[in-house]
Amino acid sequence: MTPHRMSRRAVILVLDGVGAGEAHDAATYGDAGSDTLGHVAEAVGGLQLPNLERLGLGHVRPLRGMAAVAHPGGAWGRLQPASAGKDSTTGHWELAGIRLARPFPTYPDGFPPDVIDEFAARTGRGVLGNVAASGTAIIDDFGAEHQATGKWIVYTSADSVFQVASHEGVIPLAELYAACETAREMLVAPHDVSRVIARPFVGEPGRYQRTKNRRDLSIEPPETTLLDALAAAGVSRAGVGKVDDLFAGRNLRARHTGSNAEGIEAIATWLREESDGLLFANLVDFDTLFGHRNDVAGFYGALREVDAALPTFEALLREDDLLFITADHGNDPTTASTDHARERAPLLVVGPQVRPTDVGERDTFADVGATVAEWLGSDFRGSGRSFLRELVTR
Repeated sequence: MTPHRMSRRAVILVLDGVGAGEAHDAATYGDAGSDTLGHVAEAVGGLQLPNLERLGLGHVRPLRGMAAVAHPGGAWGRLQPASAGKDSTTGHWELAGIRLARPFPTYPDGFPPDVIDEFAARTGRGVLGNVAASGTAIIDDFGAEHQATGKWIVYTSADSVFQVASHEGVIPLAELYAACETAREMLVAPHDVSRVIARPFVGEPGRYQRTKNRRDLSIEPPETTLLDALAAAGVSRAGVGKVDDLFAGRNLRARHTGSNAEGIEAIATWLREESDGLLFANLVDFDTLFGHRNDVAGFYGALREVDAALPTFEALLREDDLLFITADHGNDPTTASTDHARERAPLLVVGPQVRPTDVGERDTFADVGATVAEWLGSDFRGSGRSFLRELVTR
């Protein structure tokens, strides 16, 4: 039997790192008091985001400069994280229905010698670094030695990542990618990091620059996701940004983008051209360029960029469309930390059939996936509960 296809569409738009206040268990993660949106609002003297305000962001939580408008253009709420962890993979998986019982392993003191020795032996090159470090600082520290020796630069961060940097003029990209595939294959429990990341760079000492040839290799989701369920039902799926990498490419292919601006254009293109299905999009600049670098002005600028794009998105929404705007974790650029923060995610839902209502504080990000599944005609609910009946007028 040919699976039934619906003409409905849904967009899950993840503003990477744009948290909306500490989660109920933030103190357990060392994140008590983290409040990405709230602290940015205070730091810039009040948010001027007229479209997000009009859609109901001021109802999500009190924010300096944002009014709780009388007649919002969408529905609103907040999502509590239920999975263990505060990284992008965990957040996106939970949005797609998976609740993780344990966090991915992290390595603040570097990887154990047996892991590094095996990686060196299997790839035929030595290793430099093996520390938790900034990606730009590590190539400044070890770039010259790498160029002289041909050894890999291996490093990690506060996230569960095994990152491999190499100069494109020293090691061909194909060899770097193959080495990362080797690392992904060997990093199994208890060292099952969420992502292996290829980090190529160019330039000379003092003038190194990372290139856009990054590649992420994620661990496979351990359970059925929203994407798997929609694929089985014959519902089309597309991605923007790094989303397919986070799901190990399983039942999703994404248009990779080099900036939020490119991502915004890709989302608009999908809304113009596609007739049905799901778009799962990630705008990563909040996290990568601004949160991790404590750049408050840049973070606010990225919020204004998204705000300015919203009227275009709204104009392209059809009668049977739902747009979910949310996040995967926090990354408060006003704190001393440059790490992710354990925060609630904001939630705004927009579409011609959406009633202006408070869908409440949800117990898990997975309620988004459950709601999208119901809207697109799937019985999948994962670890979430659908709030579709509260959301739409009919």
